[in-house]
Amino acid sequence: MYSIRQIQAQDNSDIARIIREVSKEYGLATDAGFAVSDPILDQLSKVYNQPNSQYWVIVDQNQNVLGGGGISPLLGDATLLEIQKMYFLPVLRGKGFAKRLLQQCFDFAKAQNFTACYLETTATLKEAIGLYEQLGFQHLTQPRGQTGHSHACEIWMLKTL
Repeated sequence: MYSIRQIQAQDNSDIARIIREVSKEYGLATDAGFAVSDPILDQLSKVYNQPNSQYWVIVDQNQNVLGGGGISPLLGDATLLEIQKMYFLPVLRGKGFAKRLLQQCFDFAKAQNFTACYLETTATLKEAIGLYEQLGFQHLTQPRGQTGHSHACEIWMLKTL
């Protein structure tokens, strides 16, 4: 049995470890500008405790963190919220949790009166791209805002809510 809840301080090390493991699994190097290289990675509960920000973790019945994802204002474009740091251990994949978590992000964005969500990703994450397309994200020809990942993440997408 799995559940989704807001991140707590005690989850920081677990979700940071998961992001590092999954990044390594997909060959997303720490020196290439991906989320795994973010200096905030070990403090996500603090980072997402800001206005218009939220991060959720997926836990098992023993409260073991197995994945997570969040949403936060896009740096450099205050009109958009950005989907961020969605990473799942293999045990969660294919069970619909990414779709559920994205829907929570969309609902959160609407509740905060935002009309669109943005994300950046890389072609290596084929399964994620397919899901984003299925959920209505449209490909962009150039990045928005100033994520710091735009040189590593060559795919930019926007979903109108």
